[in-house]
Amino acid sequence: MRTDIRRFIFVFLIPVALLTPLTASAEADVERGEELFDLCRQCHGSDGGGIQMALAPAIAGIDEWYLKAQLEKFRSGIRGKNPHDVGGLRMYPMALSLREDRDLADVAAYVASLPPARPEPVLEGGDASKGAAIYVTCQQCHGPKAEGMQAQGGAPLRSSSDWYLYESLQKFKSGIRGSGTGDVFGSAMAGMARAFLPDEQAMKDVIAHVMTLRDPQ
Repeated sequence: MRTDIRRFIFVFLIPVALLTPLTASAEADVERGEELFDLCRQCHGSDGGGIQMALAPAIAGIDEWYLKAQLEKFRSGIRGKNPHDVGGLRMYPMALSLREDRDLADVAAYVASLPPARPEPVLEGGDASKGAAIYVTCQQCHGPKAEGMQAQGGAPLRSSSDWYLYESLQKFKSGIRGSGTGDVFGSAMAGMARAFLPDEQAMKDVIAHVMTLRDPQ
């Protein structure tokens, strides 16, 4: 099993890492980003803590590189245009309002500057101890503390809403997310989800473990 995991990571994820831009962008304007965030507040909340009824996850304090990458995917239509992705379909037109690259960079910088969100878990039935064993595979891209790894395109997870992580895994497994043309990292994640998270219980277990990796308040 260990050999299979390493082979999957080498074949699918190491080449993907080479595509990650490592150069820094021009300094973003956080104050301007706060103004642009006004449109986002109605779904993500004023503090960026997320609103489940709006299908909007917690985003406050997430790394700027990841926020920017996801906004670029939404704006380009790589993500958020699948007819079965209700949350994505809501986000796609919002991203289009960020017409210029500097708009996107500024709002990402502002959201990243917010105190990290720690939304209360709402999922039930997850076993964190079993999830820890599953997460050994996930940490190759998401980091040992679920902090995210830019070189591998691995999202920071520990500040996310657990319901959102669960929905995201379902979307990856079904092909709703990660199948857009040009979504290299998403495609790799979809393959990992299908290979190592066979059922609902496994998804809940690994998410329960991720929730234990949050920094203390």
